[in-house]
Amino acid sequence: MVKAVDGVLKAVKKVRGGVKVDHHKNTAESEVVRLPIPAKVTIPMQQHIGAPCEPLVKVGDEVAVGQIIGDTDKFVSAPIHASVSGKVIAVGDVKLPNGVMSRAVTIESDGEMRLWEGLEPPKVETKEDFIKAVRASGLVGLGGAGFPTHIKLNFPADKNIDTLIINAAECEPYITVDYRECMENSWDILSSVYTLKDILGFKRVVIAAEDNKPEAFKVLKNIADHKDDVDDEVQLMILESKYPQGAEKMMVQSATGRRVPPGKLPADVGCVVLNVTSAAFIARYLKTGKPLVSRSLTVDGSAIANPKNVRVPIGTNISDIIDFCGGFKTEPCKILTGGPMMGLAIVGTDLPVLKQNNAILAFSKDDAVLKPETDCIRCGRCAIACPMSLMPTNIVRAAKAKDPEALKQLGITVCMECGSCAFACPAGKPLVQHMRLAKAILREEGNK
Repeated sequence: MVKAVDGVLKAVKKVRGGVKVDHHKNTAESEVVRLPIPAKVTIPMQQHIGAPCEPLVKVGDEVAVGQIIGDTDKFVSAPIHASVSGKVIAVGDVKLPNGVMSRAVTIESDGEMRLWEGLEPPKVETKEDFIKAVRASGLVGLGGAGFPTHIKLNFPADKNIDTLIINAAECEPYITVDYRECMENSWDILSSVYTLKDILGFKRVVIAAEDNKPEAFKVLKNIADHKDDVDDEVQLMILESKYPQGAEKMMVQSATGRRVPPGKLPADVGCVVLNVTSAAFIARYLKTGKPLVSRSLTVDGSAIANPKNVRVPIGTNISDIIDFCGGFKTEPCKILTGGPMMGLAIVGTDLPVLKQNNAILAFSKDDAVLKPETDCIRCGRCAIACPMSLMPTNIVRAAKAKDPEALKQLGITVCMECGSCAFACPAGKPLVQHMRLAKAILREEGNK
């Protein structure tokens, strides 16, 4: 491991593949502003990877901010809370941005944002208390993955986890909410880092960010150099600005030099990776007891009149958020939830914001033009760009042949759908869609 000139660590190992993308961090200096209280919110019961929650309220019930309205006893899950105070006016099905149908609770706001009387800071004295508190908070990965955080942090002792990596890379173009978290809530990040280190016994903490965020580095370096870190166990690392540097497996390799094997998780090589905004939220929850009922997201793109970073209640209609940003200044040709590399295209704005949504992007026709698809010239650029060392063209061939055995051998299950292959393809092939179809073929085979 080599020290940079300014005392910041350099990456241990350069990750394979990836692509250089234009960052378009237009809202980097836009402080997060709070959306006015929406007239109503629709809160889906599927807010995370894993089992959906079951509604715990019925039409006519009065609810307050932070009150549990959905939960399940399934292992991979996290409770869901009311994000506004008011009356439940509907419990039914809604379509999510990914097209999946989910049960949802619709609350008509009373405009008061009354806190639920049962809210109080959790009492945390042991690791078990801490994990229980994180689950009760309803926290899922706020960087976009949506994996329940308490499961990630509840690692067994025999895993020998020694390193916590705080992921502040934010490598997707346009999105700046993690950057704003660093600039506006550094105390929360600092508090969480040292709390996680002490309670969960991490021997080392690496705070990692890309080299295109110099102002955030100044803030994060103060955290790494804090007086409580007498043994220099918390360190700041500068990473090359390259997509998908922020992916968990890439982050582990950059920060520690360890390679996460196919089908394995960072915990299998002694690491836990936590998004910087998720970490900051943990500190706030331990202090206030207020669960995850709102989140910040970036609203940007060439079709948005006034791009902003906005704090919104979970379940807010996307159209309300766009209206708050001045509406569309031109007819949008493509609207995304998330970034342009891994985000989901949506067909309209009548959809609710989920916990894992970190951006809403809308682009005009001129900025949403796809490459015209032409014949593959076997140039290999997709394979060179793939950070997981896959052969996308071979996978496409096996998918078209509906050959599940070939797909397994080609390693389709390790594809993280980052979009690097499609970005690099000069023939304009929709390779990510082919990867998703290939995975669907395997799932269908497994269900037989």
